[in-house]
Amino acid sequence: MRIELKYGQTGLQVDVPDDATVIWPREVAGLLDEARALRDALAAPIESAPLIDQLNASDTVAIVFSDITRPMPNDRVLPVLLQEIERVVPREQITLINGTGTHVANTRDEFIGMLGREIVENYRVVNHDAFDSDNLVDMGHTPQGHRAMVNRIYYEADFRIVTGFIEPHIFAGFSGGPKAVLPAVAGIESIMDNHGYAMLDDPRTTWGVREGNPIWEEMRDFARMAPPHFLLNVTLNRLGQITGVFAGDVEAAHARGCAMVRETAMVPVDEPFDVALTTNSGYPLDINLYQTIKGISAAAQAIRPGGSIIVASECRGGIPDYGEYRNLVMEGGTPEGILELIGAPGFRRHDQWEAQLHAGLMKLAQIHVYSGGLSPEQISDMLFCPVDDIEAAVRQELERCRANGQGGRLLVLPEGSQSIPYLSD
Repeated sequence: MRIELKYGQTGLQVDVPDDATVIWPREVAGLLDEARALRDALAAPIESAPLIDQLNASDTVAIVFSDITRPMPNDRVLPVLLQEIERVVPREQITLINGTGTHVANTRDEFIGMLGREIVENYRVVNHDAFDSDNLVDMGHTPQGHRAMVNRIYYEADFRIVTGFIEPHIFAGFSGGPKAVLPAVAGIESIMDNHGYAMLDDPRTTWGVREGNPIWEEMRDFARMAPPHFLLNVTLNRLGQITGVFAGDVEAAHARGCAMVRETAMVPVDEPFDVALTTNSGYPLDINLYQTIKGISAAAQAIRPGGSIIVASECRGGIPDYGEYRNLVMEGGTPEGILELIGAPGFRRHDQWEAQLHAGLMKLAQIHVYSGGLSPEQISDMLFCPVDDIEAAVRQELERCRANGQGGRLLVLPEGSQSIPYLSD
């Protein structure tokens, strides 16, 4: 059977066995009039007064938006939001903050691609810098005992708005909601604590889990210390169309959006598979190997121990070059070595969470990577197996499993990080 994998901006056509199980996100139609739906949600929000009724002409307004690694349609959402705000607040009192977390800052050209030229040329748009202590505010400590540092512009604004889109998240349960504060506009120390070894080692830090998930619960508690006054989150379908708008109270609106996503993006399966072919859902989600761990992890939720995962991810941005992810994997040298390095008392380095996830996946399955943006040497350096022919790799791994007495069941996730299988009880 012929399947199109989401890969970069072009996609990939591959043939897979007819008996493969293919899981797509459940089809949800895009809204017929996105702008109208956004305006309606701002006027009749969830457990909140209408946005316009909460604003004063003297307010300074901070709006957090998602960075380039997320497929959030900022260029369609933010113009509607800004138009509503400017019914009350002058444009010069509005600042848009790129919620980078620990990611690299985006350039002006990237902002134009993300937000549209009209916004970039007419509004104050800034990158958050988690490493710039002068532009962070110390709020004390979270209930979990971790230091709470947040972006100064965000904290000092009279009115704070967070935006984003909701999808299952590899260790925070779901994106959107309080993630627009921690990690999006938090300080590096706060992010390091929240993404620490013990936090990630908890079995509840996984796809689709909020309550009881220590990482998500601290994100919620951190956001309560500098609470957004208004949330605007959306859900998307496989075409990038907006399928739902969730505006209003941060926790109530986010919860309602998560409930919808759970029904559309999380799929039960009866038993584990021997081989999985997955993706990271194309550009921008497959911009680098760091982000691609999500697509690998999605497949891992339904793979048997010792099975094989083959991921197709463009990685036009490399591993990437910035951060410590590559260094930690190469220093550890093996899955066990990585976990021993990171798990040592007092160990604390940027991107250790990604290396920890990487090692855990390698302990579960053999991982093969097809990528036009990475050389075979780069893939091997990251301890994965390079692949130059997806169809041949699938055949080879199925044959290996059958030779070892396994049934050779194949799972295909054409939109890996957007469709999360889980083993039903």
